[in-house]
Amino acid sequence: MSKRVKRAFKYRAYPTPGQAAELVRTFGCVRKVYNLALAARTEAWVLRQERINYNATSAMLTAWKKTEELAYLNDVSAVPLQQALRHLQSAFTNFFGKKAKYPRFRSKKSARKSAEYTTSAFRFRDGQLTLAKMTEPLAIVWSRPLPDGAQPSTVTVSQDPAGRWFVSLLYEDPAVQPLPPTDGVVGVDAGLDFLVTFSTGEKVANPRHERKDRARLACAQRELSRKAKGDGANRAKARKKVAKIHARIADRRHDQLHKLTTRLVRENQTIVIEDLTVRNLLKNSHLSRAISDAAWSEFRGMLEYKADWYGREVIAVDRWFPSSKLCSRCGALQSKMPLSIRTWTCACCGATHDRDVNAAKNLKAAGLAASACGAGVRPQRNIPGGQPVTKQETPQRELRDSSSL
Repeated sequence: MSKRVKRAFKYRAYPTPGQAAELVRTFGCVRKVYNLALAARTEAWVLRQERINYNATSAMLTAWKKTEELAYLNDVSAVPLQQALRHLQSAFTNFFGKKAKYPRFRSKKSARKSAEYTTSAFRFRDGQLTLAKMTEPLAIVWSRPLPDGAQPSTVTVSQDPAGRWFVSLLYEDPAVQPLPPTDGVVGVDAGLDFLVTFSTGEKVANPRHERKDRARLACAQRELSRKAKGDGANRAKARKKVAKIHARIADRRHDQLHKLTTRLVRENQTIVIEDLTVRNLLKNSHLSRAISDAAWSEFRGMLEYKADWYGREVIAVDRWFPSSKLCSRCGALQSKMPLSIRTWTCACCGATHDRDVNAAKNLKAAGLAASACGAGVRPQRNIPGGQPVTKQETPQRELRDSSSL
């Protein structure tokens, strides 16, 4: 049975100089309206303890357009401005629901520049997309097919710091089909030496995309630091050069993670991972750069939404589960397991373990137990002389306290 999901299809766009100028003008107006509405809502709450909703800010927008100071807001399509107010309303809803922090003002130099158009503000026919206030369709590279017989509900045009233009079309895609059930179950242990290790014994090398371009990035950043601060053309060129290197790193990382997560979802019915608190791990100044480059959070996010689409299950094992120190054969718990130890021999059963493979096997067992008996199950035996599990002895604590790998 197919599942209807909202799915965005993103493509490179190449606007003409006139179209680019119109889009840049729209970005500026969207940012201005968002900041004005945020300031009005903040002032109303601080001074009068009054909550302003979307309808009130929409009425304010109408009034702003009639003033001489903000009359330029009439020069762009009204739809992206209204969508900015809706996004602000969503931000406040998430804030009051304790799902996000308080909304922040958007800077002119912000990395994200975008404008969202609904169906009344664009025309999409015969593979050509024409936005409001434009007479010619955008030049878009259709790198993959769109859903047949469907129309996008929204179109978002954006420009990244490297100067590249993108168009994202949001569809309610009915073509997402659950994959045929399989008996495959795999435990996945994330690491830095190897990006992931499977319970089957397979290891996926960590490509370390940021490290490969670190010298080029450092050189470009030094050049940027030598430019006079301000809005000069030379500083803008240097900033764009740095952004292009960052974009190259991010693109390669995303490509590799998409391929890896797609493979895991296709081959396995159940995927067991460790519930790592990446935010806390990034506080380790010695490892934060390598952890960021590994993108564990992004890997988990991709895995979860693809599993939801295709009828798979992702189980996150308790972060305090001692996967590295537990013998996957007899269940004996080692008292200590420094990161420098990559292979070890169990004193109880004599089995020799690869640290990462053993951890992946333990995660798989814990995930199956949690799935069958409830979350929090830890499959381990009471071995004479074994050590109790404490937070101080967990692999995550060792990672924070380690200076290097």
